[in-house]
This record gives sequence, structure tokens and C-alpha cells, in this order.
Amino acid sequence: MGSELKKPEIKFTKLFINGDFVDAVSGRKFETIDPRTGDVITMVAEGDKEDVDLAVDAAREAFDHGKWPRLTGFERGKIMMKFADLIEQHVEEIATLDALEVGKLFLLNKLYDVPSSADMLRYFAGAADKIHGQTLKMSGAMHGYTLKEPIGVVGLIIPWNFPAAMFFFKVAPALAAGCTMVVKPSEQSSLSALYIAHLAKQAGIPDGVLNVVSGFGPTAGAAIASHMDINHGEVCVAASRFYVQEGIYDEFVEKAVASVKYLKIGDPFDPEVHQGPQANKKQFERILGCIEQGKKEGATILTGGKAWGEKGYYIEPTIFADVTEDMVIAKEEIFGPVMSLMKFKTIEEAIQKANNTKYGLAAGIVTKNLDIANRMSRSVRAGNIWINCYSALDRNLPFGGFKMSGFGKDLGIDSVEKYMQIKAVVTPLYDSPWL
Repeated sequence: MGSELKKPEIKFTKLFINGDFVDAVSGRKFETIDPRTGDVITMVAEGDKEDVDLAVDAAREAFDHGKWPRLTGFERGKIMMKFADLIEQHVEEIATLDALEVGKLFLLNKLYDVPSSADMLRYFAGAADKIHGQTLKMSGAMHGYTLKEPIGVVGLIIPWNFPAAMFFFKVAPALAAGCTMVVKPSEQSSLSALYIAHLAKQAGIPDGVLNVVSGFGPTAGAAIASHMDINHGEVCVAASRFYVQEGIYDEFVEKAVASVKYLKIGDPFDPEVHQGPQANKKQFERILGCIEQGKKEGATILTGGKAWGEKGYYIEPTIFADVTEDMVIAKEEIFGPVMSLMKFKTIEEAIQKANNTKYGLAAGIVTKNLDIANRMSRSVRAGNIWINCYSALDRNLPFGGFKMSGFGKDLGIDSVEKYMQIKAVVTPLYDSPWL
């Protein structure tokens, strides 16, 4: 259905540095691929270390001498509100680019991802004039207080799974704090980030405040991560490991397999489709490799396990049983439609198994027992715990993981903190009637 209909004009494919779209210094470009077909959508400028240096220089100039950090929070907030309005006015274009480039369902992009990005901007716009330090009561005849100041130039590396939304997970609180930034979108999802940069300029974000360098992780990403003039932060979430109490395991398996049969795979522009293609060929092949590894290690496929269709990067929803903690499908992040089912007997065993991972972004607990819910939520080492629900994200709620799942928080007022630095100021008090 959608493959022939949704081929929009691609307006922005160059790097966005200091308020202008420019070619990469090297002149190199890379292909961005339509995962529905494997065809080339367009060529995108390939940024490298030299381009990152230029972007950082622009961001540093905008921070050290520009007006953005020196505006009042209220003034920054007004510009961010205008930015949000422009995002909302161009929902269709942004939603189309993300569906076209990474296979995300167009309808979900249009109804949720992009509108929620605009709302996120508004949320942090409202926070921009509410960033305050504290007055401190010191032990001696001294007056102390803290100032919260923007940390400077920040490097923001965006994944491909929620391109527009994740862009604003990082950019919105950084803008509210008064920082300037260099953003590197995933090479699989550059187009919406470049389009959004164009809207930022229209909204009145000053040149150099928001720079977007498209390119690859080992080059552009590594240059951002190692640049001495940047401050860094990082913080994805799929319910892939299921621990099911042994008493209901067989019934759960039966219902899980039955539920998959109703899922429709296909073109993400088709409103009746539940699952689109994987974002790119590399990820497609990696997921199939994990599935094959699961078979070799002794797990049992209950359904799926193969590529779907004659073209594009589609994979059948796959459910494994008889999975153990030492298997690759249980230990590694797969980022694909693969579920691993494992049994547990006691709550102690469930806690031990849940924590037996190097990751700790999110966990879901399903129970009717409040005591078990409280015990599990306190014991499982993950940054987000959902009880009798899953993936309940909100701009008010901090989002970020423990262990190898990153540091710092996105979303919520807490996320502004990682873009601030605290300065403590002390002055002596003379002849004060109060200490």
C-alpha cells in the first residue's frame, strides 16, 4: 500500500552547523535506506572529526559570547514554545521521515511520537524560568547559597528507535538549561533531525546553539565523545526477557503464542499494520543471528524465527521457551521482535534472575499482591519500574537506567540537572541577629 504513496521530497540532507546547512568538509555522503524495500532514499552528508570540530566551535562561541545562555529563562521558554508550535504544524512531514527511514509505524509517529515531542518542548519551556539554587544555613557566621548555571557545550548522540522523540529527550532540557549543543543522530535516522534543525532556526533559536552532524558512530560519534570542549551524558526499552512463575508458565506460553498470530506485519504506512521492518540491514541480520544462536544454545522456538516477505528487513515475531540466563538471547540487547520465556519458583529467585544482567534500564512487574509489588520494585536494579503496566513514559517522569544502561536522566525536571553545574557562594555575616 504505502510504498508507492509515501515518497516525500527530502529537503535537508546536509550538516546543520552555526545556523546553516553545509556539506561535510570531506565532501563525503552516505546512503540512507528504506527498510521496507532496501532501496536508497537519498544521500546524506557524512560528518567526521573536522565537522564536529566546526560544530563545537560554533556551539562554544554561542555559549561563551551568544545570547542564549544570557536570556532569562522566561525568554528562552517563549522561543521554545514557538519551536513546539512549529513541530506541531509539521507533524506529517516528521512522521513520514521517521516511517520512511526506520520503518516506524506512520500512524504512531503522527499520533504519538511527534506530538509528544512538541509537548516535551512545552514542558521544558515551562521549566526554563524555574531553575533555582538554594539558600544554605551554615554552621558559622556565614551566608551560603548555590547557583545553578548551564554546563556549557553538550554532546547529544541520538539512537534510531525513536528518532524524533529521543531528539527532544536530550535537546529540550538542554535548551531549557541554557546550554548549546552538538547533536549526532543515528546514521539510520538522520532526516528528521535535520528537518527539525531547520524548524529550530525558524523558531528563533540563535545560530550555533543547536548543531546537527550526521554521520557514523566510530567517526562523528567518537569525535563528539572524545572532544575536550564538550560535556557528555547518555542514558532503550523492550520487554524481551520474561520471567514467569512456574504455576502459570504453561498457560502463559499458550496465550503468548496465540496473541502473536493476530499481529500484522507490513508497510509502516498501512494503518492496519502492527509491526514494520527493522531499521536497517545490519540490525536485521544481527537479530536473525541472535535467533540462530538461541537455537544452537538449546532454546525452543515456539513461533516465528524467520525473515518475513520477499524484500525489506522484516522479521517474524519470535518467542523462545527453555531459555537459560547464560544464553545470548537472555544476556544481550536484541532490539528486535524476540521474546525469551523463563521460569521461576520463588520471589527470591525472580529477583536474583532479574538482576543477573549487565543492563538496568527498565523492568515490569505483574502481580495482584501489593507486598510482592513493593518488594520487587525495591529489589530490582533498574531505573524505571512499571507495576501492572509497561513502557508507561511521560514527560513528567524521569527516564534512565542503571549499570550499563547509562547514567543521568531524560524527561522530568530531574533531567535538567545533568545540563547544569552548581556553584556554591559564601560570604561572611557581620553583626547579624540570626545565624
